[in-house]
Amino acid sequence: MRSLPLPDALATTALAFRGYNVANLGRTPELLDHPAYGSVVQDALREASDVCRLATGRPCDLVTRVRKREETRGLDTYAEDIALIAGASVAQMRLLELHFNAPMSRAKLAFGYSLGEASALIAAGVFEMKHLLRVPLALADDCVALADGVIMGVLFSRGPTFDLGAVERLCLEINQMGEGVIGVSAILSPNCVLLLGQGTTLDHFQARLRERISGPVTLRRNPNRWPPLHTPITWQRAIPNRAAVMLHAMPGGMIAPPLPIISGVTGKASFTATNSRELVHRWVDHPQRLWDQILGVLASGVRTVVHIGPAPNLIPATFKRVADGVRAQVSRSLGRRFVSRLAARPWLAQLLPGAVALLRAPTLLHVNLEDWLLEQA
Repeated sequence: MRSLPLPDALATTALAFRGYNVANLGRTPELLDHPAYGSVVQDALREASDVCRLATGRPCDLVTRVRKREETRGLDTYAEDIALIAGASVAQMRLLELHFNAPMSRAKLAFGYSLGEASALIAAGVFEMKHLLRVPLALADDCVALADGVIMGVLFSRGPTFDLGAVERLCLEINQMGEGVIGVSAILSPNCVLLLGQGTTLDHFQARLRERISGPVTLRRNPNRWPPLHTPITWQRAIPNRAAVMLHAMPGGMIAPPLPIISGVTGKASFTATNSRELVHRWVDHPQRLWDQILGVLASGVRTVVHIGPAPNLIPATFKRVADGVRAQVSRSLGRRFVSRLAARPWLAQLLPGAVALLRAPTLLHVNLEDWLLEQA
């Protein structure tokens, strides 16, 4: 992560908003204690605390929690963590605008992984925090309850890409056994997806893996507990429908974002002045298409990716894997000079198919916004 020249760089910048993880505090305590930034961060955290308290009926004081540097305690603090991530992300964007004359609207595009999509819509002014954040917070306890007995599996191949259709078909067949539900939760790359499965469903998937999916495919289990968002498991408590009912009466969502926002549901810049509710509804139980978002960023011709939120992890790691893979392949074939020339012609990248646009991955500058903000002090 390197320094970012602001505000001129925003015109060729993609803003990446992080989602929920096992650690969610990041450098928010330092931003909160900062003499110039503290009041903005405090206001955003208090706003998020109020939404969390009203939605869950439980006390929530994110300012005190951040000052005490209390990190995530698994799913016991899931609702608070949702509020913390969104509040910290929105605070960082407010600091960028207020202190550096760099409003979000000047960026070329934005996207978010999982909860990050909601943070992006709030930061862009499509919805207010008090309205949109209430939806995942009101349903957080049921998501946590559904996480009981759910295991995350990371399915990946070190060789060729695997058939996503075959993966989805196998999940459907296992679901018909009546021993629980398993589904694809995220598509991280053509050879890596996240699965979330109840009970013995992941065992059944692993037992049939070799005969149903060709190639050197491996399934690893993640030891942490995860709410089964972006999968059909949420149907068991009618979470998508209940979210849709809340969205009907929710204010906002009647303007197009001031910049393209690549949806994790469609993998494209799909938001308009009228479909935000529909996409947020589908967000609940549809897989996150992070790979399509990455391709969209690379094909857009951006030169910089700014990572927003406390301690961004998944999106920077995904870009790094892509860049490392491209470097290894290029060193064996095309040569480094070709990639440097491509980087100097972003207009050309916009005309190239996604697979060719991947060649730009090693040329992107990545900036962790919370680090950058503190460096400016």
